[in-house]
Amino acid sequence: MNSYEIAKSLYAEVGVDTEAALAQLAQIPISVQCWQGDDVAGLEQSGTKLGDGLAATGNYPGKPRHGDELRADLDKAFSQIPGPLRLNLHACYAERGTATTDRNEYTVEFFNRWLDWAATHQIGLDFNPSYFSHPNVKDGLTLTSPDAGVRQFWIEHGIACRKIGEAFGKKLGSRSTVNVWIPDGSKDTPADRLAPRERLTQSLNALFAEKLNAQCVEDAVECKLFGIGSESYVVGSHEFYLGYAIQHQKVLCLDSGHFHPTETLADKLSSTLLYVPAILLHLSRGVRWDSDHVVILDDPTKAVAEEIARENYFDRIRIGLDFFDASINRVAAWVTGTRAAKKALLLGLLQPHALLKKLDADSDFTARLAWMENLKSLPHGWVWEEFCQRQNVPGDRQWLGEIQRYERDVQSKR
Repeated sequence: MNSYEIAKSLYAEVGVDTEAALAQLAQIPISVQCWQGDDVAGLEQSGTKLGDGLAATGNYPGKPRHGDELRADLDKAFSQIPGPLRLNLHACYAERGTATTDRNEYTVEFFNRWLDWAATHQIGLDFNPSYFSHPNVKDGLTLTSPDAGVRQFWIEHGIACRKIGEAFGKKLGSRSTVNVWIPDGSKDTPADRLAPRERLTQSLNALFAEKLNAQCVEDAVECKLFGIGSESYVVGSHEFYLGYAIQHQKVLCLDSGHFHPTETLADKLSSTLLYVPAILLHLSRGVRWDSDHVVILDDPTKAVAEEIARENYFDRIRIGLDFFDASINRVAAWVTGTRAAKKALLLGLLQPHALLKKLDADSDFTARLAWMENLKSLPHGWVWEEFCQRQNVPGDRQWLGEIQRYERDVQSKR
């Protein structure tokens, strides 16, 4: 009997079907963020300086210099990750060639190489307007600027991005989630907290005014506690976007690093999904602040995955990643973070949820605590290795060597 068969038998003793868990995990896509590959530099022009509430730490060698190298790095990363994937693309990854078209006039043609790449891989594309690293971010403001011209530019950018997402969904046969995040806020204490939020409401209403094909694209809005340069006040707070998403039935994006360190993201899912149609998760790892560290198999990530599996939220939650670390090999970061997120999902699926809920209902809190602790000792790693094998992907002891060879043979020569 091999390791997986032993694990299968042990899980069966507690009422968990590992075959069912593996089959379900093989149907759950994770949207991998393109911006980990080049520190959010984008492809619009060389030498773009990141700013407006964003920062990448480190300067690890081997950074891709153009779109083809970035896609090659993604190819290598995807080859080491088991199960279905998507790609999450930012508007600043447009490949304009010699065109001088600005972001408010972007069309899907600027992303044809990404479309071809996605079609080859048979994956879907998600999309994000890029409200940063641009001259029209005035005083750190975009959709909330008191300058009507600045607001209009960014409204037009959002409209263009929604149409690009719709084109992605139509072309690839997989609905694209278009997520709106803006850096707008104040470094120091503002005198007027209301007016910027009124302007943001008006801007969003204009941005979302046109009804698009819901089978091809869906709208999401992303909240944040604070950011670089907006430590004292963020216009798009959790309360603001929660209210907006409920009122307008938009997807609400919850980012692991966008809340107070003592808040539990897992606890927000059941309450929020009572009122919004769906949640977009941006999994990252905040270390004392929204630092976008690489996802690992830590307690917060496991708790989110357990909650999704326990309530069977898979059809109402879109799982994506949002970290960017330039202090380590960028491809290894993709692989580490995405595999960790998938491991967390597997752990969530390898729980006897019916039993645990019954213990809840029976007020048998002693048995509930004991079961939750005992489950941690079951050999989930053997089940994970079986998943990797079935997906024709290296196991945990093999993939790093492949990335190190890629770094030596490809990245080091850039």
